Amino acid sequence: MKQIISESERGKVYYWHTDIDLTKRTIFLLHGLTANHTMFNKQVEFFRDKYNVIVWDAPAHGKSRPYSDFSYENAATVMLQILNELQIEKVVLIGQSMGGYNVQSFILRYPEKVIGFVSIDSTPFGNYYSKSDMWWLRQIEWMCKPFSEKILKVSIAKQNAVTKAGQENMLEMVSDYDKAELCRLMGIGYAGFLNDNVELQLPCSALLLVGEKDNTGKVKSYNKEWSRRTGTELIWVPDAAHNSNVDNPDFVNSCIEKFLTKL
Repeated sequence: MKQIISESERGKVYYWHTDIDLTKRTIFLLHGLTANHTMFNKQVEFFRDKYNVIVWDAPAHGKSRPYSDFSYENAATVMLQILNELQIEKVVLIGQSMGGYNVQSFILRYPEKVIGFVSIDSTPFGNYYSKSDMWWLRQIEWMCKPFSEKILKVSIAKQNAVTKAGQENMLEMVSDYDKAELCRLMGIGYAGFLNDNVELQLPCSALLLVGEKDNTGKVKSYNKEWSRRTGTELIWVPDAAHNSNVDNPDFVNSCIEKFLTKL
């Protein structure tokens, strides 16, 4: 994978890509909150020979720090910049958790660029959320603060994954942050989603993947309703929690591959 830096006045954003062949389809993998591109190692390994593959450390995550003024709108601008730099006209976007918000923010602004969307343990844009749901999302930052740094990081790892590999990957990713940065990142990540959330009609084919053991918030119920309202296929990932693509990569890769072949 080639490492590239996309620069703006807000900061540097690091991304990686396979050798680009414009005759091939391109997939862009977008990780979740407090994570980084390494959560997609198994997907890169699986898809790199058949597709152009892009991964990034989202603004304010991983190597893409420091980064000022994080927002999903700004992230969408960076995504477009990356695609333009690589001369990619059309893309399949695959977003895990927060990465699904990145995808939907991008679709909101640049729908003509997207030919497919795979949501992995994410939730929909639209009027799915009660006033209580939105209030609690705004409390995430201060709710994290009473925990010690070690307990907070271990809790995040155990909440997001059920396998040893999944928990180790999550723990390694959050180890990049100190406690204050971790709490702040979770705060702006969820608050930023609420600021960008609007009704959104997807202009492309989509697939919803959710870990059977995903107990993060109301992810399961939101996805059931998302599927019911839109008719989008929902597949439950066995032996997997919120980071289902890390807990059960073989199953997730197979589902994504089938989706791609149908586009």
